[in-house]
Amino acid sequence: MSEAWFYEWRRRPAQPTQREVRRQALAEWIRYFFDRSGRTYGSPRITLDLWEEGWQVSQNTIAEIMAELGLQGRKPPRRRRSLTRPGKRKTAPDLVRRGFDAVAPDVLWWGDMTEIETGEGKLYLASVHDAFSRRALGYAMGPRHDTSLVSAALRMAVATRGGHVDGVVFHTDRGSERR
Repeated sequence: MSEAWFYEWRRRPAQPTQREVRRQALAEWIRYFFDRSGRTYGSPRITLDLWEEGWQVSQNTIAEIMAELGLQGRKPPRRRRSLTRPGKRKTAPDLVRRGFDAVAPDVLWWGDMTEIETGEGKLYLASVHDAFSRRALGYAMGPRHDTSLVSAALRMAVATRGGHVDGVVFHTDRGSERR
């Protein structure tokens, strides 16, 4: 510590300065808004709340005080990049061209995958439908979003139709199923 800082410290009044009082009040407001948000708000949202209350303060100051208090907002979930970006993998030709009106049963089937949130975690549902009757022909549920789930749904659809389905066009979106 330099000699100048020592004398500066010695001359300080016993009472807190205006800046220290303001910063303490600001810290209390930050904690209030953080707790009110369910402990999810970060410095950008808390800054907006403080501006609505009439405070003139920057987002960086809020972030600094939050770090001192050990408060951290919830980060938004990262978005996974699609595995089916154009040019990454060769795509199958679109034989349907958005025309889902079939002239007879077992000419055109379409399938889909759905993620279902449950109390025990995620559950995935694969389904196969006949475009003519709009009937669900097969389905399968499982803990993973993979090809075995789709295969099980297709096997059920084939069994529903008696085991012989030559010439059926099966259409799905461009989602990626991994092993």
